[in-house]
Amino acid sequence: MQLRRRERPAWAARLSMTMPMAAAILAAGCSSPSAPVQAARATVDDAVLVTIAPVVQKAMPLEIQVIGTAEAESTVAVHAQITGAITSVNFTEGDDVTEGQVLFTLDRRPLEATLQQVQANLARDLAQAEDARTQAGRYQTLAGRGLVSGQELQAKATAAAALDATVEADRAAVENAKVQLEYATVKAPIAGRTGALIVHPGNLVRANDATPLVVINRIAPINVSFGIPEGQLPAFKRYLTERTLRVEANAPSETVPSMGHITFIDNAVDATTGTIKIKGSFPNEDRRLWPGQFVNVVVTLKTDSAVVVPTAAIQAGQQGDFAFVVKADQTVDLRQVTVDRAAGEESIIKNGLKAGETVITDGQLRLVAGSRIKVKSDASQPDASQAATR
Repeated sequence: MQLRRRERPAWAARLSMTMPMAAAILAAGCSSPSAPVQAARATVDDAVLVTIAPVVQKAMPLEIQVIGTAEAESTVAVHAQITGAITSVNFTEGDDVTEGQVLFTLDRRPLEATLQQVQANLARDLAQAEDARTQAGRYQTLAGRGLVSGQELQAKATAAAALDATVEADRAAVENAKVQLEYATVKAPIAGRTGALIVHPGNLVRANDATPLVVINRIAPINVSFGIPEGQLPAFKRYLTERTLRVEANAPSETVPSMGHITFIDNAVDATTGTIKIKGSFPNEDRRLWPGQFVNVVVTLKTDSAVVVPTAAIQAGQQGDFAFVVKADQTVDLRQVTVDRAAGEESIIKNGLKAGETVITDGQLRLVAGSRIKVKSDASQPDASQAATR
């Protein structure tokens, strides 16, 4: 028996012809790009994204920044100098008062009576003294004629002198009574702002009472007291002898500082804190500073030109501070720097950088000397190699 060869279906023959062609097409689609495009991609992928800032030279102040306390330039506790009942209060607590303004009035009637009494005593003694002088003069004439003895003449002269002394004592009593009567009217000894009212009409007050009637603070101008470390005292005194030092003060919530000048340096350093007390005077016409308020104080010692970079550009290393400097070929150089001082978010460079250079302010952790960089502000813009592969 003869075996017949099985024939493949037509669709199987077509599939066998199609598979090599598909494999060839897939292989062509997965082939690597050309060498220039691959090199461009490698260059872009190796660049570190960073932010940069220029090194500039500008005028920078040398400052001392501390916390201070606002203090009234003058504080007076008003007390009664006589004992009496208050008949009127002529201001409202918290008012601004002027020097000499009447604040309180005490009962004047007992004092007026005392004044009238001493005035009457003075008038009586004046009349008696005048009579005694007349008698002494008459006895002087009689003694010249030998009609009275010298003893009688001396007695009359002594009586006249005693009455003259009594008259002087009466005059002093009258003046004292007038002063006591003036004390019945309590006036403001200084111009300033009154505090809380302690007494009211009808209250009995006593001379030299421990509790004041009211406290007046002069707050325009106002002082700000603060302390600086004793190590900064020599430079502080040196600059103070050269010019009037400007001082700024503002509360933490204020954005515009008040301006003043240094007026006082204490005569000794506080051994417990190692600081010395300084005071600055402020006009305070806008009343932004208030007694007892804590304020931020900035004293400007001098202003000079300096090389400045953002503080974020300064890194700390084993060899000291350093910064990454951008070179013309978009690579970086590690540069050792010496920082003179910090001023806010900027640092003043003493050595290592110069104006016109560019430093890295963010992304330093991925950098070493010679690393290639790409500025973050330009990262969103596709370069030519990326565009070619799309």
